[in-house]
Amino acid sequence: MTEIKEFKLIGLALKSRTTNKNAQSSIDCGNLWQTFHTGGYAQKIPDKKSDEIYAVYYNYEGDYTRPFSFFIGCKVEADTEVPDGMDSLIIPNGNYQLFKTSGEIPGCISKAWGVIWCTNFPRKYHVDFEVYGEKSLDRNKAEVNIYVSVK
Repeated sequence: MTEIKEFKLIGLALKSRTTNKNAQSSIDCGNLWQTFHTGGYAQKIPDKKSDEIYAVYYNYEGDYTRPFSFFIGCKVEADTEVPDGMDSLIIPNGNYQLFKTSGEIPGCISKAWGVIWCTNFPRKYHVDFEVYGEKSLDRNKAEVNIYVSVK
């Protein structure tokens, strides 16, 4: 278990909740990733602490079978102003279980979530996030860390 201290992200939020039912989240989240990359949003975020990109699952209505919200962004200082057309999100203090995945994106991410969903541990269904750092740049041999909130 890893303890995470609160931090702020600036980026893009999915405008409505999505669901894993009928793979709808793959479509919705994939479209948001496309918008984030083609719009050059990572470069537009002011005062970034690093080039890491965070993909966040939050605002769960229950477990992973129920609707949830999705956000993509970068870590910034707490007082950084949000540019027009962008959103912010606070990752709260908490305990997280770290899962490491590697392989081809997006397949390795989907496979990791499949394992997480079937693993018995005290999930909180509060805020979960993936961290895409330097080792994720090669989409064919990526390494991504997934943090899942726990009780």
